[in-house]
Amino acid sequence: GLFAGGTIVFIWSFTELGTPLMYGMLDVTPVQIFYGLQEIQSSARPYALVVVLLAVAILLYITGKLIFGGRAYAMYSKASRASAESPLGPLAGLAASGAFALVTCLALAPHVGVILSSFSVDGAWYRSVIPAAFTLSNYEAALTHPLAFGSMINSLKYAAGAVAINLFLGILIGYVIVRTKTRGRWLLDSLSMLPLAVPGLVMAFGFVAMSLRWPFGDRGPLGNLVDIVGVSPNPVPLLVLAYAVRRLPYIVRATVAGLEQTSGELEEAAVNLGASRLTAVRRIVIPLIMANLIAGALLAFSFSMLEVSDSLILAQQETHYPFTKAIFTFSQRLGDGLGIAGAMGAWGMLLLMVTLAGASILLGKRLGAIFRV
Repeated sequence: GLFAGGTIVFIWSFTELGTPLMYGMLDVTPVQIFYGLQEIQSSARPYALVVVLLAVAILLYITGKLIFGGRAYAMYSKASRASAESPLGPLAGLAASGAFALVTCLALAPHVGVILSSFSVDGAWYRSVIPAAFTLSNYEAALTHPLAFGSMINSLKYAAGAVAINLFLGILIGYVIVRTKTRGRWLLDSLSMLPLAVPGLVMAFGFVAMSLRWPFGDRGPLGNLVDIVGVSPNPVPLLVLAYAVRRLPYIVRATVAGLEQTSGELEEAAVNLGASRLTAVRRIVIPLIMANLIAGALLAFSFSMLEVSDSLILAQQETHYPFTKAIFTFSQRLGDGLGIAGAMGAWGMLLLMVTLAGASILLGKRLGAIFRV
């Protein structure tokens, strides 16, 4: 568990694009790949950087699977004693509380900064702990500005399409994993969770490279279907597909958790009474795991709305900008740009908080299983 968690943290940190881009840190691999899009048709350097990122991610993922991926077997002893809590002493309790408070403050600091900047008047937060003047105009602009409002609509469409695809695929994959005896279904389970380990930056760059080659590209028969860096780009299909692939593990894991807690005898009884397998799944299985499906869909939707790497790379024109690409664009604008970006960020945090709370209510302690690699 610790190795798997550490692996995911390392991969996500190693391939993070939004944070170094916002801070102007150009000498990191993800940012180099981002700006390498300008020379993707004339230089092999961006491809080499992507291969390095992908190799590191896959190596860590496979290492974790090989070393710690086996089933755990409980050890039984002749005699056992129930564990009992031992209270910490005054100094140890103070140290533990201080460490917890420090980590919590560090984690909350960026969120507090975003909220304060969203209420700050342009130029009122300079060499002071908090802004000198506050306003609600940033929130108004975040809902009425053409770029901000258009990006919200775009992200709603992209995320809804991704969730629809994931629900279909997630139910199918989860059913095969839990309810069938198909050989190699463990491989299907591992592949469905692989998007959690494969960087979104690598996937997005792969889509860009794919759009330049046959059957896409200028001379391909499908050139008008998808295009990223052409004269008349159309990244919508690839954006929806990228979001769907990235968030498929949430739906699959939620479906698997629901099926594992639902008896297969109910489904078999319906089949024995004359119902087809599809009818039994539609009328019996899906209603029983509906809470899991809703929770997984909520997480997939919210994380798709806030997807960074795919949005920054695949959307190259303002008419196609998703929510996060609009935030980055506003953050680079002088004047009230940071305030509007902060207001949009606050809306994004509210969306994520609501969806996580809803998923936690629906799944309870099983929520953590969705993020298992």
